[in-house]
Amino acid sequence: MKGMGDVPPHVSARVIARCGVAHPFADLLVRQTALVVIDLQNAFLDDAIGYAVCPSGRDIVPQVNKIAGALREAGGGVFWVMDTFDPGAAEEWRSLHAMLTTKARARREAAVAEGSVGQQLWPGLDVRPVDSIVRKYRFSAFLPGASDLPDLLRARGFDTVLIAGLVTNACCESSARDAMMLNFRTVMVSDANAAMTPEEHRASLLGFYSLFGDVMETEFVLANLSRA
Repeated sequence: MKGMGDVPPHVSARVIARCGVAHPFADLLVRQTALVVIDLQNAFLDDAIGYAVCPSGRDIVPQVNKIAGALREAGGGVFWVMDTFDPGAAEEWRSLHAMLTTKARARREAAVAEGSVGQQLWPGLDVRPVDSIVRKYRFSAFLPGASDLPDLLRARGFDTVLIAGLVTNACCESSARDAMMLNFRTVMVSDANAAMTPEEHRASLLGFYSLFGDVMETEFVLANLSRA
C-alpha cells in the first residue's frame, strides 16, 4: 500500500474485500481535489512559542508545499486551516478546557489567539494569494459549526480532500473522519502528516485506512494527479 510502509495483511485484506482495490480514491480528478492543511502554525512548530510543539511537523513542510504547488498548477485548491482560540470557546467547549490545568489553558489561549504570532502559519509554507485561509474552533475542521470549510469546498466544486498537517492522530484524523462522513472522498497523506511519535502516527493512519478512507504518500498522490 503506497502510504505508510507495510500494512498488516488483515487490514489490507479487509480494505480490498470491502472496496475491491487497495486504494479506493486513487482516481484523483485534480479540479475536484483540494489540499486541506491542518494547524501548521507557529504555535505547534516554533519551540519558542512552546505550546504543543510537534518537532516532526517541520519535516513535512516540503511535501505539503509540493502537493500545494501541483494542485494550484493543475486547477485544484489549497486550504490552510488555522486553529484559533475564540473568547467564547471556553464556555462553548467546556469539555476540553475542563481537562486542562490553569497554566495549560492559558498557554493554549495565548498561543492561538486571533492575531497572535502563534496563530500565524509557519513561515516555511508556500502560501499564495489564490489559496484560502480558514479558521477552525474545534479539533476537526469539518465538524458542523467548527469552521466554514465544508461550505467553501462545496462552493468551488471540490468533492475530494487530501488531509495534511498536525497532528495525525488528533486534528488531522478528526478532520478526515468527519470529512468522510460529510460525503467527501478523503485521503490522508502519510508523509505530509506528523504526530508526536511514529507509533501514534502509524496507528492513526491504520485506523483511518481500515474503514474511513484512503492513505497515500506524496509521490503516489502526485503521480495520480498527473495521470488525471
